[in-house]
Amino acid sequence: MSPCASPRFFTEREVARHRTEDSCWVLLGTRVYDVTAFLRMHPGGEALIRGRSGKDVSREMEGPPHRHSENARRWMEQYYIGELVRDSGAEDAQTLRARRTAGEETAAKTTEGKVEDEHGPFNRCSSVDLDKDLVDWRKPLAWQVGHLGEKYDAWVHQPVDRPIRLFGNPLLEAGTKTSWYWVPVVWLPIVFYFSWHCYTTLAKGTTKIVLSSDVSIPIHKSVFPLLFLAGWFLWSFIEYCIHRFVFHMKPPAHNYYLIMLHFLLHGQHHKSPFDGSRLVFPPGLASLVVGSFYAILHYTLPEILGISVFVGGLCGYVVYDMIHYYLHYGSPKKGSYMYGLKVYHVKHHFEHQRAGFGITTTFWDHPFKTVIPDEKF
Repeated sequence: MSPCASPRFFTEREVARHRTEDSCWVLLGTRVYDVTAFLRMHPGGEALIRGRSGKDVSREMEGPPHRHSENARRWMEQYYIGELVRDSGAEDAQTLRARRTAGEETAAKTTEGKVEDEHGPFNRCSSVDLDKDLVDWRKPLAWQVGHLGEKYDAWVHQPVDRPIRLFGNPLLEAGTKTSWYWVPVVWLPIVFYFSWHCYTTLAKGTTKIVLSSDVSIPIHKSVFPLLFLAGWFLWSFIEYCIHRFVFHMKPPAHNYYLIMLHFLLHGQHHKSPFDGSRLVFPPGLASLVVGSFYAILHYTLPEILGISVFVGGLCGYVVYDMIHYYLHYGSPKKGSYMYGLKVYHVKHHFEHQRAGFGITTTFWDHPFKTVIPDEKF
């Protein structure tokens, strides 16, 4: 992290006043952090941080029950806003005023002619040094990352809390962003239509699997839910495989284009995991996977059976994208299934990038031996 040009100074009373969801500060020793923007993102839940607001969280950072990773510590530095001055009388108050005056003068000189920090009134530091980072964040990143070579893998797995611009062309850039609600808007009508089509077709009682010219097996409408669930289960396997073998491929250090492709597909998500406009698949890109899934099932299973499995898989995909968004921005109740998934997924981002590939379920991590290990102290 680049050091702040001039730290601000706060008294214990000032820090203690920031204990709400609209303004939440914590301490790490004498360092003050404004973690308001991180409340919804915290894997342990919003209440866990708010319960420690205005206090020193050094012990919680070290654990038990959880020792925070280096990436988590680096991430926290993005919310640094200044230093604590202990409340101990008029002398310290005078010292505080002198420090603030000197700090404001230094900050004014440093920021002269520059645009004010977009993150808030305290010009909090960022973990990205715009002048020394391996890429120039003031320019589109898509064409730069391929030049990182062997440094790319380490760089892309050091997450930051700042927006990413992939392309300079505004239309091309807009095509890489998607609001979460477009996923159900585009795909759920298709799920409902095909579900109705498959069920009503099977309800006619004319669907049969022909084994020979004399032998056929009639397919009852009650089979549809089983086919639907089979498709959903099949999608969970595809989800795991895509995440592990495609999104987490390690591109050769000498291959500019594979590095760029990896960054466009998934690397940008690991670099900026809370960029809300890139947490779900754009429908155009998703249609390639959905179309391939449909074609394979259409040509390997009898038509109505293949569509029944397909619609279950498509529904599984919609749920996957919605859960993935929720794991980044939701605040599930502690002890719930979604809470466990959120903790698991955040560990994947910050500490175990080569494990924990399940999103909607950890089921497939077990047979493939990619389960994130339990912490031991």
